[in-house]
Amino acid sequence: MRNYILLSLIGFVLVACKKEATNENYKSEVKELQSNFVSNQSEKGPVYTIAYLPTSTTRQIVKHQYYTLSYNEKFEQAEWVAYELKKEYLKNNDFKRPYFIEDPKVTTGSADWRNYKKSGYDKGHLCPAGDMEFNENAYNDTFFTSNISPQKHDFNSGIWNRLEQKTRYWAEKYNDIFVVTGGILKGSDKKIGTEKVAVPKYFYKIILAKSGKEHKAIAFLIPNEDSDKSLYDFVVPIETLEKMTGIDFFPNLKNLKSSQSF
Repeated sequence: MRNYILLSLIGFVLVACKKEATNENYKSEVKELQSNFVSNQSEKGPVYTIAYLPTSTTRQIVKHQYYTLSYNEKFEQAEWVAYELKKEYLKNNDFKRPYFIEDPKVTTGSADWRNYKKSGYDKGHLCPAGDMEFNENAYNDTFFTSNISPQKHDFNSGIWNRLEQKTRYWAEKYNDIFVVTGGILKGSDKKIGTEKVAVPKYFYKIILAKSGKEHKAIAFLIPNEDSDKSLYDFVVPIETLEKMTGIDFFPNLKNLKSSQSF
């Protein structure tokens, strides 16, 4: 039976002013991650193998019950959000849509939602609220501002929405997938709001599935623009995303190859 690791981040303390997470905090978090091995499934939420988590360029990893993120203070958003999507999570519940609020677990403070007001950009979910409708708390947690990024409306409601729907299709097909998503933050010249939230020119999404004893993945890189093209026109090697972001997405799956189809 495979061993799994339950992510449990501790030691976060709210502060009045923003500051960078310390190396000591990061080392403590990693030690905690590596020590909390459990088997199968926790009643409190999903469990992830440590092999599935990307590296962090910021050393500010934030764990929520059903998703994990690496927050980048410089760009005022997550550099990646990672979560498990099981077939049984695919529900359609009519939960009341909450307000966006700052993430209390981000030690440097996540961007205020008011930065998006009258900016011309949507508050685009990284972990979609639609993927978390199996549980009201999970759904509400997607409305932390650490889980949003500025997206053009036609992109958010168009090709990005199509990719989110396709991701749910794959969750049903493979029963259990792992998703990593975010914006390409380097080279983001456009800023919005008083906190200068960066507007990514591109967004990426990687879907990982286990097929037998092997893993396979498909990666997408899509401009933050409206598009009628096929999703498969935007498939790229994972290595392309790693060069653009400086992130090693699956550091313990060295033989993982990107698929052109899924």
